[in-house]
Amino acid sequence: MESISVLDMFKIGIGPSSSHTLGPWKAASRFIDVIGDRVDEIDHLEVQLFGSLAKTGQGHGTDIALMLGLSGKDPVDFEIDQIDPTVDKIRQEKRLNFGGKDWIDFNPENHIHFLKDEIKPFHPNALTFLCRFKDTTLEKETYYSVGGGFVVQEGEEDRSETDDIPLPYPINSAADLKAACKETGLPISGVVALNEKEWRSEEETRQAVLKIWEVMCTCIYRGCHTEGYLPGGLQVMRRASILNNRLLNHQEYSDYHEWREAIRNGGDDFAYILDWVSCFALAVNEENASFSRVVTAPTNGAAGVIPAVLQYLVTFKKDLCKDMVSNFLMTASEIGSIFKKRATISAAMGGCQAEIGVSSAMAAAGLTESLGGSVDQCLMAAEIAMEHHLGMTCDPIGGLVQVPCIERNTMGAIKAITASQLALHSDPDKAKVPLDAVVKTMWETAQDMNTKYKETSDGGLAVNIPISLSEC
Repeated sequence: MESISVLDMFKIGIGPSSSHTLGPWKAASRFIDVIGDRVDEIDHLEVQLFGSLAKTGQGHGTDIALMLGLSGKDPVDFEIDQIDPTVDKIRQEKRLNFGGKDWIDFNPENHIHFLKDEIKPFHPNALTFLCRFKDTTLEKETYYSVGGGFVVQEGEEDRSETDDIPLPYPINSAADLKAACKETGLPISGVVALNEKEWRSEEETRQAVLKIWEVMCTCIYRGCHTEGYLPGGLQVMRRASILNNRLLNHQEYSDYHEWREAIRNGGDDFAYILDWVSCFALAVNEENASFSRVVTAPTNGAAGVIPAVLQYLVTFKKDLCKDMVSNFLMTASEIGSIFKKRATISAAMGGCQAEIGVSSAMAAAGLTESLGGSVDQCLMAAEIAMEHHLGMTCDPIGGLVQVPCIERNTMGAIKAITASQLALHSDPDKAKVPLDAVVKTMWETAQDMNTKYKETSDGGLAVNIPISLSEC
């Protein structure tokens, strides 16, 4: 039984990938702790990347994440405008300030190895740190980035930091969640809130969750007002700002709240709302592709789905209410945790169904509860959303989290809203497919899926629209 908090499922970090950027960054931070006070004894340090981390690591910025992580930077609050200067300095000087404690020789071109033909059996996202000390002793640690910014050290179980605290309502499946809601008479968010109280006070959780929403809002707003092309070499033009200007006809406003009100005042035409949902999702993932600050939801590659659906809710369906936002995110997190426990949220393990599919299911459940749906309708909405993402492959062109990743977030958001509407107008007792069955099916599909469709850029669009990593 793995205990996963809402603050585990939603992590504030930096794009473009939770498994290829945030995970290696966190692994580097953990390795700093392993070295401890022996920094001044380091003679040589290198990092080996395996499997998917090796094949798409350059496009995903894995090398950048490692340099920042080994330098002791925190992805939660490190200033994004300092990424390029910091990395450029390391490359030019061929050294880094290990853990912010002492300078060591480190040339990324020679000391970060992309071993594309080697795959570790536990998980395709593997990296090994090799540190030789001046007395010739060696420290070697292997970590696995298992999706959503979760990191597992070789030899340890896939455990959360919160696993050691027993919960009043441990949830491992949709059936467990349904039973807990029935016993307590609470909605999904209510059961989640009871469990979260075992880790921190109710107010601490509420403020932390609202901080997550604040980062999401900032990301949407920034993405809707930033023009130009995405980095990486594909020359993908940002579209959110173009769409934002077109829909608002260049209206004037001074902040997020005035902007949201201007959108709301624009009407409730179906095409208008549809365009805005797409715009919200595009904005987040264009920011993600630009190494900006985003929230894993549950991953970076799928970071736009939940913010887009929640922004749709508070713009077109309900007045902005902090409790509603908090409940939406807690409900969504529980659905995501079930997929993580019983399947995967890693595209390198399960293809894009594990990222966009899971995020769509999470958003669908959160939206359904917010619109007054029952527990059964929330679970039904999550099932519908995932059912229609089954088998989706992960085939990023050039190894970049851009094409088709960014547009897929718009599709995931729209499917979540559709799934919610279907569930709200349905009788869950007559549903043929329970959520646990679709989770099981997703995991079986992931295991059967050809490796070339699992974030390797060895198949699909990645080979039919051939862009070499060297060009990016």
